[in-house]
Amino acid sequence: MSSEKSLSENAEEYLEVLYKLSLKKRPVKTTKISNMLNISPASVTQMIKKLEKDGYVHYSPYKGVTLTEEGYKIASNITRKHRLLERFLHDVLKIKKEKVHDQACEMEHVLSDDAERALCQLLENPDECPDDEELIPVCDFQFKTCEECRMRRQEEVNEVGKRDKNLVSITDMKKKEKGKVSFIRGDYKVIRRLMDMGITMGAEISILEVAPFKGPVELLVRGSNLALGRNIAKNVFVEIIHENTPESKGAIAHG
Repeated sequence: MSSEKSLSENAEEYLEVLYKLSLKKRPVKTTKISNMLNISPASVTQMIKKLEKDGYVHYSPYKGVTLTEEGYKIASNITRKHRLLERFLHDVLKIKKEKVHDQACEMEHVLSDDAERALCQLLENPDECPDDEELIPVCDFQFKTCEECRMRRQEEVNEVGKRDKNLVSITDMKKKEKGKVSFIRGDYKVIRRLMDMGITMGAEISILEVAPFKGPVELLVRGSNLALGRNIAKNVFVEIIHENTPESKGAIAHG
């Protein structure tokens, strides 16, 4: 399998588009990718087959494309860098919203992991990008909270280490899915509020209902039914627990 560093910018763009289109956890049609990237269907199919050969996607001509665990990890990381850069360009440099996307596209491929972490701390751990309020994916560093990251500010990424498992926000989970709480984004007030409700590291949660139009998320945790507003729920990240195994294998079910 190719390493993340060997991926071309073009390939990363494909994975980023797949990440955005696959959050509904259904296979993505190549025609959707073609329309979004404004590239011919034949060229899209050619690249998708290459990505499949390298182990980043699963492709069925009649069903569509889904990200593999490794593909999801890379797609999530490049999407995170893009959306952090959008926040920086808009909030710090005061670039107009309509211009930040294209500028971030040019910068995301060269932003190092150390620079990503420093940028996140500078921006005080933002959770959404400015142009369309889409969720900024969680980092893959071995932290459980943003507070823990701040406490170890001087350490470089290679000293911190990377997380083995892919995490997903509970707002992106499906009804009846289960997960183990593995990261909470926010300050100590957010962490304390969640702890008071029984949402702690390692706690198992089950999704009961995800209301449309950014409504609350209803979940089961420690035998209690809770309703979390999206502003808090989107910052609770879990490792998906698959029913056919005793523990999560770290894969994100896209399709």
